[in-house]
Amino acid sequence: MVAVAEEGPVRRRGRNETEEERADRMWVELIQEVRVAQTGVQILFGFLLTVVFTPKYAQLESTDQAIYIVTVVLGACATGALIGPVSLHRLVAGRRVKPMAVRWASRLTFVGLLLLLAAMTSSLLLILRVATHDSYVPYLVSAVVAWYVLCWFVLPLWTRRRYTSR
Repeated sequence: MVAVAEEGPVRRRGRNETEEERADRMWVELIQEVRVAQTGVQILFGFLLTVVFTPKYAQLESTDQAIYIVTVVLGACATGALIGPVSLHRLVAGRRVKPMAVRWASRLTFVGLLLLLAAMTSSLLLILRVATHDSYVPYLVSAVVAWYVLCWFVLPLWTRRRYTSR
């Protein structure tokens, strides 16, 4: 329910904040979240970029080289998506579109997390294939991916559904 204050901005229930105040708060929270993911993806991407310059790279099987290339591309895409909110904010700052910018930045962040999940999966697959050459590697990678999905998506969505007031 929306309440109109005398000669004041429209306030909503809950935190009693205007749409602009809510957008400001959500922007700060989103940027803090992006900083964590951004750091992780940039470290992963940085290490991936060095692999091709090592002597071991030339000795990799063609399948492992293909996995490496896919991993680097996924890491680059994840980096782009997770840096995207910063660029979006900078380019629309002062245009009075912060609520929409927050929505788009949130979507970019979610896509970045999916790409990060894919990059981490493929890098783990590559590392374990090269390190062990064992047939259990896909099962181990699947278990780790299941853990990521549980931590990053299932638990948050369950919490959202379970504890969001109607």
